[in-house]
Amino acid sequence: MHIEFLVEELSAEEALRNIVPHMISNADTFDIHAHQGKTDLLEKLPGRLRGYKSWIPSDWRIVILLDVDDDICLTLKQKLENIACTAGFITKSSACSQMNFQVVNRIAIEELEAWFFGDITAVNAAYPRISTNIVHKAKYRNPDAILGGTWEALETILQKAGYFKGGMPKTTVAREISTHMLPMRNISHSFQVFYADIIALLGACPSNSKL
Repeated sequence: MHIEFLVEELSAEEALRNIVPHMISNADTFDIHAHQGKTDLLEKLPGRLRGYKSWIPSDWRIVILLDVDDDICLTLKQKLENIACTAGFITKSSACSQMNFQVVNRIAIEELEAWFFGDITAVNAAYPRISTNIVHKAKYRNPDAILGGTWEALETILQKAGYFKGGMPKTTVAREISTHMLPMRNISHSFQVFYADIIALLGACPSNSKL
């Protein structure tokens, strides 16, 4: 099996390059294609999927990953579903069976950085001055519901701990934290849905997620 990941920016690519190998077997392969933001990905997606449809092998799969940001999750997800359907693909959400789809559309709620808060052990391993006890504070207890933006929240705790006083470099932080991430211990619900979808996509087990 080969998986093509389409992501909106370089920080997501850096993170997935470290995380995905923990989700797939040594026999599986993957590649990641970063875009210049969500708007760029959405504008290019119809043509890109039409291109894939003209030649993609039967054992290849496509995973599209976007941050929800200020969008409505279900509306954004339906937009991705419509684009894939128009290109002639069966998506995981539309498939009658769990084994006959080639495209998975997945939304990170609210941003990719929520997945980092979901594995505070990895954050601590990359940046030891950040305590793992931070997850016990009400603000950070649910990584997918951090108010004010997870990117901003992560930058704030890093700067309070003495890191990146001049501003958080998203790509560097994504690479350094994801190096230590383990899928099974991540408490972010959106990450676990993504993880389950990758396992389902590889045919290891079914997933009932329709988000």
